[in-house]
Parts: sequence; C-alpha cells; structure tokens
Amino acid sequence: MTTKTAPIETIRAPSAARRERWGNIGSYVILGIIAITFIGPLLMLVLASLKTLPEFFQNPTGIPESLNFSNFTEAWQLASFPRFLFNSAIYTVLATSIMVFTSIFVAFPIARGYVKGAGALLTLYVIALFLPPALIPQFQLILNLGLFNTRQGFILLFVVNPIALIILVNYIKSIPRELDESAAVDGCGYFRFVLTVLLPLIRPAVATVTVLHAIAVWNEIIAPTIYLTDSELYPITRGLIVFEGVYGSDWPKLAAAVLMLAVPMIILYLFLQRYIISGLTAGSVKG
Repeated sequence: MTTKTAPIETIRAPSAARRERWGNIGSYVILGIIAITFIGPLLMLVLASLKTLPEFFQNPTGIPESLNFSNFTEAWQLASFPRFLFNSAIYTVLATSIMVFTSIFVAFPIARGYVKGAGALLTLYVIALFLPPALIPQFQLILNLGLFNTRQGFILLFVVNPIALIILVNYIKSIPRELDESAAVDGCGYFRFVLTVLLPLIRPAVATVTVLHAIAVWNEIIAPTIYLTDSELYPITRGLIVFEGVYGSDWPKLAAAVLMLAVPMIILYLFLQRYIISGLTAGSVKG
C-alpha cells in the first residue's frame, strides 16, 4: 500500500505565509514605536497647553482637569504674535523665494553638464552638507557689510541651501534632454525655457525644497539671537523669550505659543504634501 506525499510547494506554502505574517507584525510594531516616539512629545505639548501653571507643576504629563484655552489668547497677546508673525512671514517668504529661484538656475546647468566641472560643483554642495556653520566668519561678513540687525542681512543668511540644490539637480536629471534641444531649435531662450518649460515639470521638487527651507527659516532660533538686537525685527521664535522669567517659565503659555507657531508650517505642508514624496524620490533611480 502506497501513500501519497504532498508536493513540496504545498508543504512550504504555510511556512512562507507564516514568515510573511510575522514580518508584517514586526513592521507594524516598529512603525508603532516610531509613531509613539514622534507623537508622544506632541501630545504632551498639547496637554501642557491646556493646563494652568499650578496644575502643570503638580502633574506635567497628566491629562488636564479642565481645558484651559485662555493660554492661547494670553500667549497671543503676551508674545506680540501679530508683529512677530509678520516678521517671520517676511523672512520666510523672501528667503525661500530667493533660494528656490536661484537654485533652479544653478541646478539646471549642473544637472545637464552645461558648465565645466559640473560634477565637482555638485560634490562641493554635497560636502557642504557635512560642514558646520561658519558662524564667526559669517558674523564678521554681515557686520562689515553694514547688514547687522537689518532685515536684509537676516534674509541673506538663508538664500543658500545645499540640500535643495542637490534635490533639484537629481530631479532635473530625470527630465529628458531632448526638451532642451527642441526648445533650442524653436528659438526658446535660456530664461524662457527654465521658467515656462522646466519649472512646470519640476514642481514636485520645487514644492519639496520650498517646504524644507521654509520650515528651517521659520523655526530658526540661533540666527535671530545673534544677528537681531532690535525687538521690532524679532521673528516669532525669538519673541517666545518673553515667557522666560527670573523665577521660571510659564510653560503652559509657552506650549500654547509653540502650537500656534507650528500652524502655518502645517498648513504649508498639507497644501504641498502631494508633491513632496515624488520630489524626494524621483532622482533616486535616475541620474
């Protein structure tokens, strides 16, 4: 009497399915840990913003007994939010616009190799990512140019961003070179080609570098502390110093102010999020 044995594929199938299931569970666990790591501090910030100061000192991480929304209105008035928000908006919009506009015109000839030593130039930008900020030479330059404690000088600190140029270069490399040749045959000039043909095609990369740079400028705290001494020129991050007292800080109002500070950048991200992933990944497989 003979017995039939199951095919090898049938025997291995449950084992493969089991490994895949445990792999998915492991992935969810890791993602959950990462989510808790990022969401935990944000949740603590929200809870702190809804507490009174005595309640915060009594239980900093607990759930508030009552929702104290007055912290937001008091923080708005105490920190002079309208004036500081206006300053931050000016710095962020102008610095980001100049950076994006100039980076596009620099990235295009480097990506196409239209300038001698394009590869070396791109390497220099990559090296710049790992160099510390040259605060002392930068401070001396701003001081000698007469731009210390001015809006113009502060904006000039943020008109160059190496990672933005690298993202743009890699994305432009994925654009067919035949477009350049067709535009040249049709008599399209350099600036017209970049603005009317290239720019619409690289919108995901432009949106990505815009969000990254705008967030960096908006959240900057070291530069305004060094280069701005006039309170009329303070951005909102520098204006939060009013919550620091001689005998301690008003943490609930500071938490409310930080949440209000984050709202504009969250709105910007939500508006441009559909472009960001494609802008970051488009150059990863080409060029």
